[in-house]
Amino acid sequence: METLVVGDHFIAARYYVDALREVCGEDFGPVRAVDWAGSRSEQHRVQHEMEWHGAAGAPSAPELLDAVGEAEVLAVHFAPIAGALLEAGKRLKAVVVARAGLENVDIEAATRLGVAVSGVSGRNASGVAELALGMMLSESRGIARSDALLKGGGWHEPPPGTEIGHSTVGMVGFGQVGRQLAQRLAGFQVRLLVADPYIDPADLRRYDGESASLADVFRLSDYVVLQARLTPETERFINAELFGLMKPSAYFVNVARSRLVDYDALYATLSAGRIAGAGLDVYDEEPLPPDSRWRSLPNVTLTPHFGGDTIQTNENSARLVAETVAELAATGRIARAANADALGRK
Repeated sequence: METLVVGDHFIAARYYVDALREVCGEDFGPVRAVDWAGSRSEQHRVQHEMEWHGAAGAPSAPELLDAVGEAEVLAVHFAPIAGALLEAGKRLKAVVVARAGLENVDIEAATRLGVAVSGVSGRNASGVAELALGMMLSESRGIARSDALLKGGGWHEPPPGTEIGHSTVGMVGFGQVGRQLAQRLAGFQVRLLVADPYIDPADLRRYDGESASLADVFRLSDYVVLQARLTPETERFINAELFGLMKPSAYFVNVARSRLVDYDALYATLSAGRIAGAGLDVYDEEPLPPDSRWRSLPNVTLTPHFGGDTIQTNENSARLVAETVAELAATGRIARAANADALGRK
């Protein structure tokens, strides 16, 4: 089965090549590789646009059109897979994306052409959970700001920090990231509150968590960590009313999607000092513009949307892609493909 792996500045092609060799065997292939052109910042900007507008809104990638040839499978991470590329791949059977989000693939065109589209889940849960914990520590102890101050030649005695130990942590959403974070918080002996209408109470008890309403999570928690999925129901559902419920000493952390949050309301809350601080890994504009208002806030820790950007995530992603390709090679289909039902009706 001829497979074309598309590397980018986040997951290099070699990860897929190694994983396919390990999972599918040394004789699997042929396997070819191509790199999506552009700088890391440019690729991030295109991916962010696709999260808002889909693959059709992304610029074409002529290097991918030139490379698709006789490939039966495309293994890809962030690169745009629009209708023109799918049509150029006359033998394509599947596009396997090394992440859960499929915004960079024109699924409608793929379905029309009989091409399965599948993502992978759980690939970066550990990395995102550890970043959330790092945000909690950095913001409540002023680690990043103190580092910047000392490296700039300053020195000061900051006000006392806040410990995570024995605090109340509220999670909005309790998927794989939430479970990973709960495991890491166990040693801090926190009270864990969870707002997630889809969680099985018995499953939650395994993590010593308590089910709570969204309002109670914001009202009672010392740290509120947002890790919910973006759906039409959750878009901008974290709003000024909820921020108004938070303790003045509480912290808000978003390692999910920016569109879950009314960022104007969050900015107003932080700029007025109505909560202690926040940690943000995602923004409505990415990369963050040089004149962004977020850069001037003294009570927020910022990171460049890199929650899942770890070596382990790259290896996990490539292995999950390879396992999906192996399923296709063995059975002729991908059972969990996003368009599996539609293809079954064709």
